[in-house]
Amino acid sequence: MSRPAPQKSGSARDVKGRGRGGGWSSGGGERVAALACDGVTQYWLFKSEPDVFGYDHLVKNKREGWDGVRNYQARNFMRAMQVGDQGLFYHSNATPPGVAGVCKIVKTAEPDPTQFDPNSKYYDPASKPADPRWDLVTVAPVKKLPFLPLDELKTMPELAECRLLAKGNRLSVMPLTAEEFAAIVAHATGRRA
Repeated sequence: MSRPAPQKSGSARDVKGRGRGGGWSSGGGERVAALACDGVTQYWLFKSEPDVFGYDHLVKNKREGWDGVRNYQARNFMRAMQVGDQGLFYHSNATPPGVAGVCKIVKTAEPDPTQFDPNSKYYDPASKPADPRWDLVTVAPVKKLPFLPLDELKTMPELAECRLLAKGNRLSVMPLTAEEFAAIVAHATGRRA
């Protein structure tokens, strides 16, 4: 699978990974509100270029390691993820960019094998198997959402402090609050595709 070229390690922009998963039973807001109030689940946003690996690819593959992340902050976020955490799958570098679906963490952080593969775009010759620098998590799809474009996200008062909308934020993996996650899913499911 072709993917965008990685940036230098520790750069402000990191490269997205990939993922995949299964279904979600009933619709929308009530289920999300229940998830947002359980006090245990954490919420995340994963960015990926849809022509490289979009939400439909995740659905087709059923689960995928979110590999190729080469930014320390994004890596540390992935290290904090737990099985069952929920995520929003965001299509970046698209016209328009926006939220395409919900995914979940099905396997916690483990070393990203692409860092050791000299034929991979994500090869890091300074990373050693005894002390790997880069990790991946495995994600699975939960529910495809009616596409919610970035311009519409910017109008939502619940997202006033959201990292996604922060000026200059280019991380491909970032945390969301339970309230931000619930608001985005409710907004997407409350409108027509």
